Amino acid sequence: MKAKHSQRAIQLGLAVAIGGYLLSFFHRVAPAAISGDLQATFDIGGAQLGTLAATYFYVYTLMQLPTGILADTLGPRRILFWGGLVAGGGAILFGLAPSFELAFLGRTLVGLGVSVTFIAMLKLIALGYDERRFASMTGLCMLIGNFGSILAGAPLAWMTQVSGWRPVFVVVGLLSILMAFASRAWVLDTPAGKVDRTVWLSGLLTVVRNRATWPGFFANAGLAGAFFTFAGLWAVPYLTQMHDMSRGVASNHVSIYFLGFALGSALWGRLSDSLGKRKAVALVASGLHVLGWLVWLVTDSLPLLATYTLCVVMGLASAGFTLSWASAKEVNPPQLSGMATSMVNVGVFLGPAILQPLTGWVMERSWDGRIENGVRIYSAADWHNGLLLISAAAVAGWLATLLVKETGCRNIWQGAGK
Repeated sequence: MKAKHSQRAIQLGLAVAIGGYLLSFFHRVAPAAISGDLQATFDIGGAQLGTLAATYFYVYTLMQLPTGILADTLGPRRILFWGGLVAGGGAILFGLAPSFELAFLGRTLVGLGVSVTFIAMLKLIALGYDERRFASMTGLCMLIGNFGSILAGAPLAWMTQVSGWRPVFVVVGLLSILMAFASRAWVLDTPAGKVDRTVWLSGLLTVVRNRATWPGFFANAGLAGAFFTFAGLWAVPYLTQMHDMSRGVASNHVSIYFLGFALGSALWGRLSDSLGKRKAVALVASGLHVLGWLVWLVTDSLPLLATYTLCVVMGLASAGFTLSWASAKEVNPPQLSGMATSMVNVGVFLGPAILQPLTGWVMERSWDGRIENGVRIYSAADWHNGLLLISAAAVAGWLATLLVKETGCRNIWQGAGK
């Protein structure tokens, strides 16, 4: 691909993939800004809200290995096209849904459709750029794509106040369909990077049997699970109920959190490539993430400047887990980069898929039944229980990072993990 196609064509295709990734990030965290609207519209509690938000992660988790196989066999162009169509239809259904069941179906289709975008983007980077720039390019793409999560914070909260939450998702669905056809037109086919479809199973077994693949999976489950569970769903109700913020101010915190994450994705990737280290950088960043959870746990109230600062720092630190994709790629055969990155990426979505509803369930065990304007109000003890669970997941993820194999930012497949 590098020799056959111009760099401009490669960049154009990658830009389209980043656009799809931006929309996927919007969907990933949008429930945080409209959690109250969803509870009031569908008359649901915390556990059901968590399940509605997490269905995106359920299907995303299940699709990661198939997506890696498809990226290595069919190529990014085809999977981005069909994924965009499915995600667009799901978003429109979610926006128009008259019942919780149809909203659940719509969100499931969204998760199914956008589940291909990130791995397709990584495959395009792996095929189009030098491996020593992989983490930097991944971080840069994530920096841009994360503006989708920023849009899903304060801007989404503002738009829902102006027009309601439903029209927003219909428009986003139409944008997804447009991105699908853009993928069809501008993303290059990649026959040179494909794996023979008749031997994909042996390739997958190679990745799965490689012991060096798995630490990144478990690190992602804990660290990304904590990050997306809080910032992607529970942050807004927590900040409004425990820190007496308006929904707009709480949503601003989510936007700041994801802005920090976006900047951190670019920062840690660039630093890792510059130092020639993966594991050391990930350990430091993820350790700061864990320390941030201790602050939330031991303080009942903080000044506004302190909460904004904490969200920025935790966003930056949370991005440490993004080095897992480079590490996974570098301990597996180069031609299996799609399967390797998708394997550890399963952890990114399995974590929040479990933690988002589990956090709601834990808080409801001691909930006293208080409801205001259709929204369940949780006590300080309820929130402490929920945050304790999330914090424990973050600690477990950091411990798993200790087992990640240092690659020196180069492929060390020969004998890796054996």
